[in-house]
Amino acid sequence: MELKNKSQQEITVKIKDYTFEEFVEVVRSFHGFEAVGILIGGFMVDEACRLLPQGGIFDALCETPKCLPDAIQLLTPCTIGNGWLTVVNIGRYAFTLYDKETGDGIRVYLDPAKLELFPEIKAWFFKLKPKKEQDLARLLYEAKTAGASICGTQRVRVPHRLRDKQHRGKFAICPRCKESYPVADGESCLACSGEEIYEQVPSDISGEQTLTAISTSYQAS
Repeated sequence: MELKNKSQQEITVKIKDYTFEEFVEVVRSFHGFEAVGILIGGFMVDEACRLLPQGGIFDALCETPKCLPDAIQLLTPCTIGNGWLTVVNIGRYAFTLYDKETGDGIRVYLDPAKLELFPEIKAWFFKLKPKKEQDLARLLYEAKTAGASICGTQRVRVPHRLRDKQHRGKFAICPRCKESYPVADGESCLACSGEEIYEQVPSDISGEQTLTAISTSYQAS
């Protein structure tokens, strides 16, 4: 934190290169609303970067698909698309930034034992009240005040099985649907092998196209 005006006790809180207020706007633009999970995640990412050697090349391993991956993608070069961010959903609000070669890194987690001073964050985190009853202004205030103080850190080493990246293999044309698919999936694509994620319905748009409706047990993050 930087003390901006000691007489007025105005404090500028930073998350990487953003002020807290600037990061709120970035989150709103990217995520659709001021998700407190991403704001807290921003402090978590900032803390991990502070504890890691400068100039290193790091990957990220996130333990939840909820909100935290967005903070990682907004504040580091690690994204799901470029393969530097891996999400393993074990349900903990935590992530690790680690050296690509050695696996050595810093794990940062939201520590429930440190939430007693921040009742609105605690109520949000443990879902003690419905979302419509949450006080957003209070949540933002507590998130800004708490910063990384509600987090714990650990030095860890990510094992090879989670560091090894699967490279893109050869593709072929599925004999059933005539679309491209990875050859490693078998003689036909996974959809045609029984893993459909939608069902086709007739379309009345020029009589040529079909509409699709999701019909699957898969739950998006």
